[in-house]
Amino acid sequence: MTTTRLTGDALRVTIFIGEHDTYRHKPLYSEIVHRAHAAGLAGASVFRGIEGFGASSLIHTARLLSLNEDLPVAIVIVDTPDRVRAFLPQLDELVESGLVILDDCQVIRYAGSRSGRHSRRHSGKEKKA
Repeated sequence: MTTTRLTGDALRVTIFIGEHDTYRHKPLYSEIVHRAHAAGLAGASVFRGIEGFGASSLIHTARLLSLNEDLPVAIVIVDTPDRVRAFLPQLDELVESGLVILDDCQVIRYAGSRSGRHSRRHSGKEKKA
């Protein structure tokens, strides 16, 4: 697999769905992330909301004793405009209800660790207070 280099002008697509939305009996957010990965996009992240509402006007909340726990989920994908636009037809296929938005953005830094795992930024030799 090649390493994606991404700096400068980019496009961010954000998909808002419910955490219980599914595609072929698996979480829709997972299907979107796996398809973005298979398409070679620079990255995708899923964020779970604690409260929200959308086109249905039903408020979904994580508050204790809530009967409706289908919390909002946002999937954020950033890559070059051409690559993101090429991915949009897959979102048309997958997202039956929800919101898909595009934003122009600037990538300042996009870097992973050399080993593919998170690395510590310090040597562990700093003074303790």
